[in-house]
Amino acid sequence: MEKIVDAKGFACPQPVLMAKDALKGMTEGELKVLVDNEISVQNLTKLGKSCGLEVTSGKKAEAEFEVVFHVTESAAAAMASNDEIACNPDERKKGLVVVISSDQMGNGNEELGKILMKGFIFALTKLDALPETVLLYNGGAKLSVEGSESLDDLKMLEALGVEILTCGTCLNYYGLSEKLAVGNVSNMYEIAEKMTLAGSVVRP
Repeated sequence: MEKIVDAKGFACPQPVLMAKDALKGMTEGELKVLVDNEISVQNLTKLGKSCGLEVTSGKKAEAEFEVVFHVTESAAAAMASNDEIACNPDERKKGLVVVISSDQMGNGNEELGKILMKGFIFALTKLDALPETVLLYNGGAKLSVEGSESLDDLKMLEALGVEILTCGTCLNYYGLSEKLAVGNVSNMYEIAEKMTLAGSVVRP
């Protein structure tokens, strides 16, 4: 069985959602998803791995990539099982998630805001109860790239076991896709999932 999904021209998280829908009901075969940017390739690969599938990808032409999900009977059975577990929200509740949507903290003076944000991220490294995940999007995506004054502290958090996720669409918008220096690229579906399943969410 082979399915092809043309997700070219769709922004995050649409390619991921389209792939998830296409995978439903598949018992064996290949799902080929066509996209037009490398961020979508990374997000789709992450989806496949989270489903326990083998994923391959390649560049077919300029601004055209193909991501192939290889579905086996055993993997399909595991996916069906995971879907059933996912229906129980109490089983999925997670810990603290820190959401950072700017490279500044608070409103007012820009320079002061950046100093405060740097101090906040440093303070996170000293907490007894560390956050489970730090989500960075919009201006917050600038904090996890090369040259960021908060980069060392974010690397420390990652070394301590904190998941660092940065919005891929935001990195692409700011021209920083090649400069991510800590954590992993994320997509809006994963960001929304992390926030809605968090035990608590903190926004500095």
